[in-house]
Amino acid sequence: MTYLGALQRSEPTLFSDATTDPEPAIGRRSLRALGSIRFFDYRPTPADVRAEVLEGLRRPAKRLSPKLFYDQRGSQLFDAITELPEYYPTRTEIGILREYGSEMADLLGRDNVLIELGSGSSLKIQTLLAALQPSVYMPVDISKEHLLESAHALAERFPSLSIRAACADYSAPFRLPLEPDWTDLAAFFPGSSIGNFDPADARLLLGRVADLLGTGGRLLIGVDLPKDPAILDAAYDDAQGVTAAFNLNLLARINRELDADFDLAAFCHRAFFNTELSRVEMHLVSLVEQQVEVAGESFGFRVGETIHTENSYKYGIDTFHRLAGDAGFVAEKVWTDRQGLFSVHCLRLVADASAQRPRA
Repeated sequence: MTYLGALQRSEPTLFSDATTDPEPAIGRRSLRALGSIRFFDYRPTPADVRAEVLEGLRRPAKRLSPKLFYDQRGSQLFDAITELPEYYPTRTEIGILREYGSEMADLLGRDNVLIELGSGSSLKIQTLLAALQPSVYMPVDISKEHLLESAHALAERFPSLSIRAACADYSAPFRLPLEPDWTDLAAFFPGSSIGNFDPADARLLLGRVADLLGTGGRLLIGVDLPKDPAILDAAYDDAQGVTAAFNLNLLARINRELDADFDLAAFCHRAFFNTELSRVEMHLVSLVEQQVEVAGESFGFRVGETIHTENSYKYGIDTFHRLAGDAGFVAEKVWTDRQGLFSVHCLRLVADASAQRPRA
């Protein structure tokens, strides 16, 4: 469950001297007062919600992008999901980082440049920053508001840390404000966000990260492991119904933004593990035969017809290493929890694999 953004424009707006507060929504705290944040806005193009929804609903097998989950209410519901007893990934990954952070720092290198793709869990990055003590931390996120909030919180927690926050969409070709003399680069991609990409797109993303890091660069990445389907079913269809509300909220957003008339009571949440494809799928299932109006178009639903809203691929360790190898990475070490639920990998980019990397 992650925010997958749209294509971005290429030229940044740079608050290089941190003399203004670029975002009133963060409480108007002064960047100058902290003295350690520089903000780079690459202006990722907002998703065209209308075009994406209509295109997805016109398909024979209806499908909507998971990035549409994350309006304000959806983001709140996802935060609640990460705290559910059934939802193991967040707390398990944090536990691995806490237990093995010193080993990770030994491999990634201390006092270097650390890039985080997706400015996510503050507990995860705080754990890693405390172990690595990088000279520069560069969080990358498509949401300006979330990025700035996170940057301010970390500047207060680590006052000597140099933070270069980049508002960009890492799911598409992207650029970052890197200095020419930065040769010791490391990246952090937590949360098994790689699992939200179909394998071909995951290879492309890893190839872009490889191009960013350069030969010898290292990537620390969280990857969810295959496991008992009962554990996965519970994690994606919790007893309190929070994940169901998260999925159905997508229809509420479409109603609000596209003048649609989805009856949320006429749909239900369904999540299951697709063994053949090694992925959890989330769907919204029509409970009745019905017609729905969306942005002036009418869409028919049969009883039991679904809207496919998300995939979350689960990779065995060897399978993931082969995927990463296609992008030029070799595995240096992998850490797992004692139950074997989740894995964190340290990958290194090798010199002779650039010609083999997949391209968009």
